[in-house]
Amino acid sequence: MKITDVRAHHIRIPYDAGPASFRQGASAISALDMVVVEVATDAGLTGWGDAFAYVCPKTTAMAVAEMIAPQARGLEVPDAAGIPAVMEQIQRNLHLFGRYGITMFAISALDIALWDLAGKAKGVPLYQLIGGARRTRIPAYASLMRIGTPGHIASECKKAIKLGYSAIKLHETTIPAVAAAREAIGPGVPLMVDMNCPLDGPAATQFARDCKQAAPVFLEEPVWPPEDFATLAEVRKEGRLDIAAGENACTVHQFRQMMAAGAVSHAQPSVIKVGGVTEFLKVAVLADEFGVQVIPHSPYFGPGFLATLHLMAVRDEGLIETFFMTRPACLWGGRIDADANGHIAVPQGPGLGYEPDRDVMERYRVA
Repeated sequence: MKITDVRAHHIRIPYDAGPASFRQGASAISALDMVVVEVATDAGLTGWGDAFAYVCPKTTAMAVAEMIAPQARGLEVPDAAGIPAVMEQIQRNLHLFGRYGITMFAISALDIALWDLAGKAKGVPLYQLIGGARRTRIPAYASLMRIGTPGHIASECKKAIKLGYSAIKLHETTIPAVAAAREAIGPGVPLMVDMNCPLDGPAATQFARDCKQAAPVFLEEPVWPPEDFATLAEVRKEGRLDIAAGENACTVHQFRQMMAAGAVSHAQPSVIKVGGVTEFLKVAVLADEFGVQVIPHSPYFGPGFLATLHLMAVRDEGLIETFFMTRPACLWGGRIDADANGHIAVPQGPGLGYEPDRDVMERYRVA
């Protein structure tokens, strides 16, 4: 079975996050941009991948078209055991474009699609290829977007708990915001705080100490720049609070630097950024060696989310992150919605388990 074509689809689905907003520079964002990658074969099987896009979908799509497609066309599709070697060679071929960022986002999409094809070729779900499922439903936490106003934060937290979510993550940078969330959800609900890299070491340490009373499970990426693992380790030690990071890290090598520095208690590989399923699995093995918990970055709704469900299904514990918002459509229908207990079912079909709704793709396609 050979790859005949690789195509990047730019899909934009609007969302409603209530009082929350996401800003990139001066622009408010009210839609999720996805670059869904379709890998066609001469056997009639199609693999689906996902390249991180957010506010740069055209750039990501171009990386797929100019870097990945030429590497992949004509490639013999490997079985599961052969994927790592194929992907290492592609990483070697493309290393002059950088080992992080857009290059790895595009590589991630191809890797996910190859695992999808490997599962479909054998007629088994992805989780069966990577160790076998230990769980059939993964607990999800509600990942709230940046809100800012304590009253609105409290209201959204209560709404999420009422819908069945058993844990909450904020994207906030003030102590009143964290305190409002804790008061709203009570003492027994896990609360996480994602700061998105705003502070220097001393300020991050002080923030960790100041929000201790709210008992967050961890602070996520409190330090700028995100790759300053020495400072992150210092904040973890002096702030006396667990630290999570990794959504901005690519390849197992950067995670090894992070963990060796003692920077994190929780590693957050993103399958659509880190290098795909192959690199995610390497990070998970490394995390187990270091005694670091794996709690993936997954606030997206494309094939990468399905891959993350499978990757967490082979682990005994760990949550999956889902954006707390409503959308008019989803590529997978309602099958990745959390149930009344805040859990999401692991797909049982071959490969990633579901095929995207092509009508939804066409309706929300960006030319």
